[in-house]
Amino acid sequence: MPPRLPTVFVSHGAPSLVLEKDDPTHRFLIELGRTLPRPKAMVCVSAHWESPRPRVTAHPRPPTIHDFVGFPDELYQMRYPAPGAPELARTVCHLLELSGLDPSLLDEERGLDHGAWVPLSLMYPAADIPVIQVSVQTAADPRHHLKIRRALEPLRDQETLILGSGGATHNLREVGRWDGQFGRSALLCA
Repeated sequence: MPPRLPTVFVSHGAPSLVLEKDDPTHRFLIELGRTLPRPKAMVCVSAHWESPRPRVTAHPRPPTIHDFVGFPDELYQMRYPAPGAPELARTVCHLLELSGLDPSLLDEERGLDHGAWVPLSLMYPAADIPVIQVSVQTAADPRHHLKIRRALEPLRDQETLILGSGGATHNLREVGRWDGQFGRSALLCA
């Protein structure tokens, strides 16, 4: 019987993390990929895809999305050509529906944003494991997202890695007043 795969959350950091070989997070993600049992497929829930209700990618060859600005040119040339998994996407939609969630139609156009491809390119650089993404609903409460996690739970027994990617304070502009300089924010406390 294949091992049950974990659900993993990683803080993917800035897109430039993929270039920063001396960064501890860069090294950690490489080692994480070597340590985990090799999955047959991956479901990535990235903080970079928000929608009012859950959506699931179903592109057979998801393009690499460069959803950032102001970083080194080398990043914009990078691709993570992992295959998609349309059948897994349909299964995920079915599991969400069985859990009482109302997913939108499958998204057959969307690719992999940097919340997915940056950590995955370090964990699984061969880009040979099928991957899909599930959107987050930032307006929903934690119970909603726990319901999504529970709906996806059966996939862990099917050699599918469930990967959450983001950060506790992911969008600093939403957390407080942003002074326009990277790394410096003044939080407004109510």
